[in-house]
Amino acid sequence: MTDIRELGEFGLLERLTGNIRTDAGIIKGIGDDTAVLVAGEGDHELVTTDMLVSGDHFNTDWHSPWQIGWKSMIVNVSDIAAMGGLPDYALVSMALPDDIQVESLDEVFKGMLKACEKYGFTIIGGDTTHGDQLVINVVMLGHVEKNSLRLRSDAHEGDIICLTGDLGKSWAGLELLRAGKEGYTDFHLRPDCRLETARKLAPYVNAMIDVSDGLASEVNHICRESRLGAEIILEDIPISERTIETGKKLGKDPMEWALSGGEDFELLYTVSEEQYEKIKSTKPIMIGKITEKGVYIIDHNKKSPLTGGYDHFKR
Repeated sequence: MTDIRELGEFGLLERLTGNIRTDAGIIKGIGDDTAVLVAGEGDHELVTTDMLVSGDHFNTDWHSPWQIGWKSMIVNVSDIAAMGGLPDYALVSMALPDDIQVESLDEVFKGMLKACEKYGFTIIGGDTTHGDQLVINVVMLGHVEKNSLRLRSDAHEGDIICLTGDLGKSWAGLELLRAGKEGYTDFHLRPDCRLETARKLAPYVNAMIDVSDGLASEVNHICRESRLGAEIILEDIPISERTIETGKKLGKDPMEWALSGGEDFELLYTVSEEQYEKIKSTKPIMIGKITEKGVYIIDHNKKSPLTGGYDHFKR
């Protein structure tokens, strides 16, 4: 028998989905931030889902019910943003333990509805059942114009690799909360995404992905899907002063949080040199380039394979 930890999250997905059939209505199935479906003559339809489990994706010792509801929506909006699209509808399913209070569920839904209000989508259904712990699953439907669709597989050799913002901030907050110390926990407790920026980038960039599992994982996703390589410059990876100070306070390396922490929900994307001028208003942060093969990180002229990233089954 094979232990699930031997395969890891992505190895397990490859094993389970290898024989799933495809058809003409599927533009992109498994392997990107969302599925992309044909929707007549107009825009493409986007479908994504995320499951949040108590004690894993949130902790009721420090997350408020409102924050749990908000996050359950933001993780899905971020996936829609990474495709260049807009969210339209959400279905919410929950497993509820015996000890949860109705008033707490009221606050969970208030957080969800605030995300709906901010990002312009509507909850249209879902399901509830009983469980030993709180589990929230959201299915989100969206759309994207055909000329704005961005896939992980669209990188080109010679592209510049960019980020929309700093990394490591969510994991820094989590480490503080675990240690019972005060500091910069705001982003971890109330994350946000880059939908508006994504819409500005989409007409001009090539591949795009959201940083939900750490930079190392996301760069490798783009390179694997595009069948290309990359070189990332370590010193160009953006880490904020607050995250650096948190690292000093806890005696940990914030670069590890940036590479493997996850849940920063920034966008990682590739863009040609010719199109780069057209996205300067979004303040892109250049961190490397797409190459023919091999995925590396360069630290003061020392080149090493870029490995790591968060894996739910290898903790």
